[in-house]
Amino acid sequence: MFEKCSFRANIHILMLKLLYKTFLIGFCCTLVTYNISYSQNQPALAITNVTVIDGNGGEPLFDQTVLIRNGSIEEIGKASSIKVPKSAKIIDGKGKFLTPGFVDSNVHASIYGGMNRPETVIKYESQSEALVTEFAQLQLKYGVTTIRDSFGTLIPLMAVRDRINRGEVVGPRMLVAGNIVGWGGPFSVSWALAKPSDINVFQEHWNDFITQGSGEELMDMLPEELSVAINKYLDKGPDFIKYGGTSHFDNPVMIGFSPRAQKVIVDETHKRGLIAETHSTNLEGLRLSIEAGIDLIQHPEHATRVLPDELVQMIKDRNIICAMLSNTITGEVWQQHVQKRKAVLESIKKRDEAFGPGHIKSSTQKGREAQEAGDYMEIARTNAKKLIEAGCLVTIGTDNYQGSAPEFLRAPKPPNQEPGSGSIMAIEGLVELGMTPAQAIVSVTRTGAMAAKGLDRFGTIEKGKMADMVLLDADPLTDISNIRKINTVIKDGKVIDISRLPEKPVFRK
Repeated sequence: MFEKCSFRANIHILMLKLLYKTFLIGFCCTLVTYNISYSQNQPALAITNVTVIDGNGGEPLFDQTVLIRNGSIEEIGKASSIKVPKSAKIIDGKGKFLTPGFVDSNVHASIYGGMNRPETVIKYESQSEALVTEFAQLQLKYGVTTIRDSFGTLIPLMAVRDRINRGEVVGPRMLVAGNIVGWGGPFSVSWALAKPSDINVFQEHWNDFITQGSGEELMDMLPEELSVAINKYLDKGPDFIKYGGTSHFDNPVMIGFSPRAQKVIVDETHKRGLIAETHSTNLEGLRLSIEAGIDLIQHPEHATRVLPDELVQMIKDRNIICAMLSNTITGEVWQQHVQKRKAVLESIKKRDEAFGPGHIKSSTQKGREAQEAGDYMEIARTNAKKLIEAGCLVTIGTDNYQGSAPEFLRAPKPPNQEPGSGSIMAIEGLVELGMTPAQAIVSVTRTGAMAAKGLDRFGTIEKGKMADMVLLDADPLTDISNIRKINTVIKDGKVIDISRLPEKPVFRK
């Protein structure tokens, strides 16, 4: 089986040059056809008598009509002032609430494996694109009209992204990063503390398929060499760059790139007009990334320690976007943590009392107890509240992931990291962490569009912008959980039949 799969992986690697050449041609075509596929021969659509929550943070606009034509918002205003064409399709919005489409700034739509789930990759690698499509459509089903995939298999992700852009398949707008630059793939030391001697040939080739030349070798390069390597990776077609400012794991946490190297990564990415972001989980590593000029931090709340006020102020002053895993530190997950932590701390106390005074704990034991008690989760929640209270630019970045195939699971996957549902829980979580419902909606629409470098095109309900919208049956400003009460999802001016999503299920039949 491994020989067969390693051969398949080798075929992928050998085909990359051909894929790249065809991508260059297809990329140009995508730029030309992106709007054409959604704008030609579309009848006008009008949402009448609706309450509009435009995503800019102001008061809701009552009794509005939104006229959509050729994928964009043509007019918006008082229902009495907007002339609706007789040929237009009309959605009666009376008693309903219209928000911009939601943006999730950190998902993982592809199967990429890992030391704890290699069998899914082995069995389903040939269905990678189908699984990405299934994942993306589930996000759209919940009103998430734009997703940013910050780690995964670049080639299948770009293929699905481009098919959605051409209108060949239904899905949210996708921006993809591929590998986390500087990390070696899911079966590597930097990702999973896996020694090279502990992995097989298939896993070696799979790491290379994931990294596409942007792996651990980059951490050993001089700035001049790194500049060349980053540009070669950018030439493959990712929409943004995410790099490992620190290691993937939190204990021990290690700084990945020098200050000079981080600046090269950020500068070369910015030259392409793209977003540069980091995974940096210890305080000094994060500071280096901020000083390098990053645009976005993935899960800044999940640092190894409480963020100092000075660092929080740096993040705010530089308008760096914070994509939070609010779905992992709120709601039922948080309540379960609180109960477990109480029991663990009581158990540790009893154990200490049994040993008596003078018992010396090793640093390893102290670390183990901190892990058992969920200290890092306590830190994450404190940091999240601190960043929100300081007024930093916050959006959601859920880490919604594809994970293992259902037949390989011992327990159901938690809904807080399922595509779609995890995003909804993250929005609700922002309110639990201190935002008002209005602020939470701005975070996942306007700020999310900023994270996607697309605020000039989507993210708010304004004349001239793309018609990405969610029609709700109840007011989310009075109760944020009303974002679950989805009546209609509109992407690029088209009403999406969410009852049919995913169209071709693979894992979720």
